[in-house]
Parts: sequence; structure tokens; C-alpha cells
Amino acid sequence: MKLGLIGKAIMNSSSPDLHVRLGKLTGIPATYDLFDANEMPIDSLESQVLRVIAEGYRGVNVTFPWKEAAVQLADQTSEGARMVGAANTLVFEGDEIMAENTDFTGFISGYRATLGERMPGRVLLIGTGGVGKAVAFGLGKLGATEVVLLDLDEAKARQLAGELESQGYPASWITETRLAETVARCDGLVNCTPIGHEKSPGCPLPKELIQARHWIFDAVYVPAVTEFIAAAEAAGASVMSGISLFVFQGVDAFKRFCEDSDKCAAADEQAETLFAYYKRRLLKEND
Repeated sequence: MKLGLIGKAIMNSSSPDLHVRLGKLTGIPATYDLFDANEMPIDSLESQVLRVIAEGYRGVNVTFPWKEAAVQLADQTSEGARMVGAANTLVFEGDEIMAENTDFTGFISGYRATLGERMPGRVLLIGTGGVGKAVAFGLGKLGATEVVLLDLDEAKARQLAGELESQGYPASWITETRLAETVARCDGLVNCTPIGHEKSPGCPLPKELIQARHWIFDAVYVPAVTEFIAAAEAAGASVMSGISLFVFQGVDAFKRFCEDSDKCAAADEQAETLFAYYKRRLLKEND
């Protein structure tokens, strides 16, 4: 099964390892190539997609800056891709291109695997970029009573709140001056900014605001234990790691690529194994 990733600045991506590893675990041999616009000429997403289709690829993942363009290329779009208005997975089926947003489905799967039947409640989501938008709609699908959005670009937060509301999901937006009072009335705290990454250290909100009654999700997974996660664990809060999203979005993409229904189902069974593997590896790398 020939797979790949199209985007910019992706040469350090862990996606090749994830999909090849998942192929070995499920008995579906897979190759996974990187098409980086910083390393090779890519005139447009459409031209590159047509090229990989001609070369026999089963599908590709798509990342910055072409997730929105991926939806426009598709003949069929999933619920998540339609709602978010972006896709990170394209599957080539006959003469058709199908689009999926596995950040959306992967967040939902990771949430349920980590937090079970717990309802999200009111959630503060910081960072309304591509992943933040997918997570926001995932929270709506999970039944959040309200998604409260915060972004340095207030216009983006306002726009996403409107998009969520138009889909029937209660949402609002705030400025940073209202951060403390908002955290106090929220059940969940979500970071979808780069803050906490090894290249952008820090915590997206004051650590003293986190309480044991909160659940938190950090989209950052390098390092495996961010300052946000460490503060949440110290406070006794429930934690969903960004490793969960990385694993489950990959598993969901692999399932869309897979053509053998029995082996596709086996991919779900490997999520726990993959999570444990990547957590160990990332912790070792951070030592």
C-alpha cells in the first residue's frame, strides 16, 4: 500500500514511522513517502495529487498549507471534513477522491479512550488554527455544553465561534483579560497552540488556575510531558496527551486507506500498543 504526506517543512514528520509500523502490526505492508514543498517543486496540491495517483498511491495525508485545498479537490467528503472545512487525508477510490479529517475523528477517539464516558462540559480551547478548529468541532460532537475560544487573533476566534454555532454547537470567544474567570467556570482546558513544544517552552495558561476537577488536553506531544501536562498532573486533573491525537488520527487515516475490512478493523486494536510505544520513545528522547 503506497502512502505519503504532502506539505511544507515535513521532513521530521513521524507519520512515515507510524504508518509503516501500523502496516507491520496489521499485516498490510505499507510504504510512506514525504513530498515536502521545501525540498521539491510542488506547483499545487492538485498537480501533486494527480502525480501520486498516476504512480499508484492508495492515498495521502495532507498538511500545511493545503488542508483547505484538499476539501476542494474531493469528490466525496466526510462529516468532519465538511464541518471543519479542511481535510488531512485523501483516499483514491477508483476515479474518485475522498476527503477525511482525522484530526476531528482522532480527537474524538482519543478522548473516549482516555476519558471514557465523561462529558466534556464547558471547555476553554486556546488556539484556533487547523488542529484547534478540528478539536473544537470534535468537542461539539462529543456533546460539550459550550466551547469557549481564545486566540491571539481575536477575529479567528470570533469566526470559529460563529461556525460552531451555525452547526448547532454552543460556542463563544473571549479575550485574554477574561482568562482567569473563564478557567474558573470551565470543566475542560485545551491547548492547541505550539506553547509547550520543545521549541516554544511554556504553559498556555497560569498553572495555578488548573484544578483537580478539570480535564485537560495538550495537542503538543514533543516533549511527551509538557509543562501544561505536568501542571495538570500535579493538580490532580485528568490528562489527555497529544500522543493520543497523533496515534488515533494516524490509525483513522490508515483505516481509510486500507481496503481489507478485516485487517482495517485490526488497526483499532493496535492503538494502545502504538500509544505505549510512542510515549516510551518520546520520554527516552527527552531524557
